[in-house]
Amino acid sequence: MESSPKQRILIVDDDSAVQVSLALLLKQSGFDTVCCDDPQQALAQLARQPADLVLQDMNFSLRTSGEEGLQLLADIKQLQPALPVLLMTAWGSIALAVKGVQAGAANFFTKPWDNAQLVELIRTTLDTAAPAPAGCPTRAALDAQFDFSGIVGEHPRLLKVLSTIGQVAATKAPVLILGESGCGKELIADALHRNSPRAARPIVKINMGAITPSLFESEMFGHVRGAFTDAKTDRKGHVASAHEGTLFLDEIGELNRADQVKLLRVLQDQTYQAVGASRMERADIRVVSATNRELAELVASGEFREDLFYRLNLITIRLPPLRERRSDIPLLARHIIGQVAESYGLGPATIAPAALEWLSAQPWPGNIRQLKQTLERTLLLVGKSELKQADFIAAEQHENGGVPRSASLGVDGMTLEQVERHMIAKALEQHQGNISRVAKALGLSRTALYRRLERHGLGGDATPESDHAARA
Repeated sequence: MESSPKQRILIVDDDSAVQVSLALLLKQSGFDTVCCDDPQQALAQLARQPADLVLQDMNFSLRTSGEEGLQLLADIKQLQPALPVLLMTAWGSIALAVKGVQAGAANFFTKPWDNAQLVELIRTTLDTAAPAPAGCPTRAALDAQFDFSGIVGEHPRLLKVLSTIGQVAATKAPVLILGESGCGKELIADALHRNSPRAARPIVKINMGAITPSLFESEMFGHVRGAFTDAKTDRKGHVASAHEGTLFLDEIGELNRADQVKLLRVLQDQTYQAVGASRMERADIRVVSATNRELAELVASGEFREDLFYRLNLITIRLPPLRERRSDIPLLARHIIGQVAESYGLGPATIAPAALEWLSAQPWPGNIRQLKQTLERTLLLVGKSELKQADFIAAEQHENGGVPRSASLGVDGMTLEQVERHMIAKALEQHQGNISRVAKALGLSRTALYRRLERHGLGGDATPESDHAARA
């Protein structure tokens, strides 16, 4: 019987030491490798002979802007759109790598790398990057194969997310879900668990931002009787409760560095120790985490441990905001209005076509959560079986104390870029320039907010220094 051909990996880096190290590691792991010194060689090599994966550096000259790396990525994606690319970046250039991932790279890793983690990342990327035979599957085809109940939409970007869930759900690989507040990240975690071999066991959900540091170990790992003053009985922690199931760590970006170390230990060897206990326990868990912050940026700023980041993001799912899948808004609105009417014991409710068009044109900075709140409030205040555009405007005026919606938001006729600038300016005014509060209100990290302030020419006195002063 013939053995299957080895997978070929193209290494693109102008440092011969990096080439030799990677080639040796990958050869020992069962891969074939080809090395190139620069983008031109890489593209010529791909034109001659296909590869299964590309590992590429971000800089190929004295300039460290990463423009050459981003251009090479774009050229590869144009030449072979389905070819997965992993970016190599230096410690101080993580934000650049994030930009590359947003431009189509499968993931990134930093130099120097951990050999075991890198091989695991490469294998997982190769396992999950294979495109569907007929391109992006339809929603009907996905629903025939998987259980995506509760997730509404048919936009291509959502279908790509659902397809990824279908590919990785059966594995034990940790998944990091990124997306703005209100996008439905918990629904994605539920779908990952529901379509996995662990579905018969529980999915344990924890909001990491709601656990105080003093209670972290007790909440996560449990405690034994007498471990501290109020420990009257033994208590099982979240990790033990998720044994043979899924542990969902929501708002993982809010976890402080001291507790990050304690969590890392569990993820590394699947063992933990209850507070006051004398022996280690083992837990078979699959970890899914979510955040509305850009974890890679938190790593670059020192707020989040790099080793924990790599443990969490073997697979990254980026959930698009509602404004980037507007064609799904009518489907979501009909689904939500039906749920709301049923939950309040009301008769069937519908939305007029013109009102659906109007809803589809709104910016929805709060995403699906804001859409649901708007539909629920309007249905309860208006009390009609069919909601029209005027009903939504009237309900909004009621919420704003009689101020017309256009006057309160001022977004009529604006482009999406203008709406973003307007919302940031309003948030700055509302929070007196306190960057931490503005970032939290808008669902951004402070770093991401600073970039937007610079792009839109906003901020003025809102600097990192004044932010620290405001928080102090």
